[in-house]
Amino acid sequence: MTERRAYLSDLSDARWALIAPRLSAWRQARTDAGVSGRAPTHDLREILNAILYVNRTGIAWRYLPHDFPPHATVYGYFAAWSKEGIFTELNYDLTGLVRDHHGRGISPTASIMDSESVKTSTNVPPSTQGIDAGKKIVGRKRGIITDTLGLLLAVAVTAASTSDNTIGMNLLDQATTTHPTPTKTGVDAGFKNRVIEHGAQLDVDVEIVTKNPEAKGFSVVKRRWVVERTLGWLTHHRRLVRDYEARPDNSASMITIAMIDNLAKRLTTETTPTWRHS
Repeated sequence: MTERRAYLSDLSDARWALIAPRLSAWRQARTDAGVSGRAPTHDLREILNAILYVNRTGIAWRYLPHDFPPHATVYGYFAAWSKEGIFTELNYDLTGLVRDHHGRGISPTASIMDSESVKTSTNVPPSTQGIDAGKKIVGRKRGIITDTLGLLLAVAVTAASTSDNTIGMNLLDQATTTHPTPTKTGVDAGFKNRVIEHGAQLDVDVEIVTKNPEAKGFSVVKRRWVVERTLGWLTHHRRLVRDYEARPDNSASMITIAMIDNLAKRLTTETTPTWRHS
């Protein structure tokens, strides 16, 4: 790795050791297939450090500090890894390790699902955004499904006008394809019968978890607080405070990258973001 002063978002040696095998295998596979072209000149760890810097600070790609590889190169790797599912695979690998660390099975049986609408930046194509009529937000909608530890199992990014039902069915399809063991998921009242029926077709019991009608003011809703906490973790990464990505799939990758950062820190017992110390 190039000698330079470390940024707070940089990977430690321990975290890089968790991630390196997957990226090294990707590079070797491309080399074996004759896809790489000329010999690579940039260190993969520095490429990922640059991506994490953008993800954590929220800056535009062109504003990457000069001691990182060129921004066009970094974005090229980000786009390739997004398209080829490398971030999804890394999240899967690390999620299994974290679950094992907590004494859980590698694949979860219970999950929780939620969505949120976020505003978009001016560079986002109008065709990929819409209006959330209920929340009066012009932008995109993010749907996530997590296990009971709050670890990301699947993510979907759509126009904000997309119904929770459509997002929920997408998330169930993804989650049950990657993790064949989920048998139950909790959702809020925004998800309707279509999601419940779709879950039944996949042998997943979808339960609508609602707030106690007798509770006054704020109250913690059983199970749903887990996924809401995960949404809170994600917004510590400033790139996710607003949707800046021109492509919804790249937006989903940015969410996955934030979770990869969280998972790697858990496994190495390094500090993870909190509400008081971000």
